[in-house]
Amino acid sequence: MSTLDNILEEIDKANSIVILTHENPDGDAIGTGLALYNALKQYGKNPDIIIPEYPRTFEFLPGAEEIKKESNIEKYDLAISVDCATIKMLNGFSNYFENATVKVSIDHHSTNTMFGDLNYVSPDAPACAQILLVVLEYFKIEITKEIGTCILTGIITDTGGFKYSSVTAETFEFVAWLLNRGVNVSKIYRKVLQIKTRANFELSRIAADRLEFYEDGKVAFTYITEEDMEKVNAENGDHEGIVEMGRDIEGVEVSIFLRQTDKGCKVSMRSNEYVNVSDVCILLGGGGHIHAAGATMQCTIEQAKEKILRQVKAVI
Repeated sequence: MSTLDNILEEIDKANSIVILTHENPDGDAIGTGLALYNALKQYGKNPDIIIPEYPRTFEFLPGAEEIKKESNIEKYDLAISVDCATIKMLNGFSNYFENATVKVSIDHHSTNTMFGDLNYVSPDAPACAQILLVVLEYFKIEITKEIGTCILTGIITDTGGFKYSSVTAETFEFVAWLLNRGVNVSKIYRKVLQIKTRANFELSRIAADRLEFYEDGKVAFTYITEEDMEKVNAENGDHEGIVEMGRDIEGVEVSIFLRQTDKGCKVSMRSNEYVNVSDVCILLGGGGHIHAAGATMQCTIEQAKEKILRQVKAVI
């Protein structure tokens, strides 16, 4: 019996199911989570999806209005984690996962620690949403326009609009398949990648003014503070995409973006060709993909900057 057969067997047995994803969820995490949520409802289950905070950019996704911030159920029959490499990244709600009778991880991070009882992990996939499409097809669950919209959102966001090297021929085959089912590719692309909030624009301008270069222009560094966020009335997610600013500059291999929070600094790192930023972020207590990774550091911006630049200098 395959892993997917075992997962489907546990879904069939479970009376209570919870879907979880990583902290500071991106479009792939939210899209995959909601696609699974809608699919399990269609399958006849009544799952919960718990995401404490997520960017308002994704409020248009089918089922988003049913996302819970927390639950009064202490022990679920089945917990399914999507797009999450380690248990400590589970949105601060790892208790729902750990307390569940059966634990499942569906993911595409090469750094996944296989923390579930059942793990379906495919590091070759450019997005977790692409894996879920395969999973739902295997389960013979119909991919409706609503489910497809969530899946495509995950694929578009985690591939940067199909521009990253992780994109495969299969990715475009899946997109064509979804397009034929009425999923509006251009509308989703515009909503998640092109339209910016006013706060995001203002934060980007502040970050651009602070942009610094190191290692002969191979490293770009910038940051925003809590004060910056307050000044422009920023909401959760309004900082998204700022890290790309440095990566898109000629000659830059690694782009570093720090966001100050009440708990320290959130680190986002991107690379273009040869630096594995996941390895760098693992040393900082985080992780991710070869060309896109992050971490949380309990220190000031200056302290974080010094530590990160030291690690990056060693691999640049």
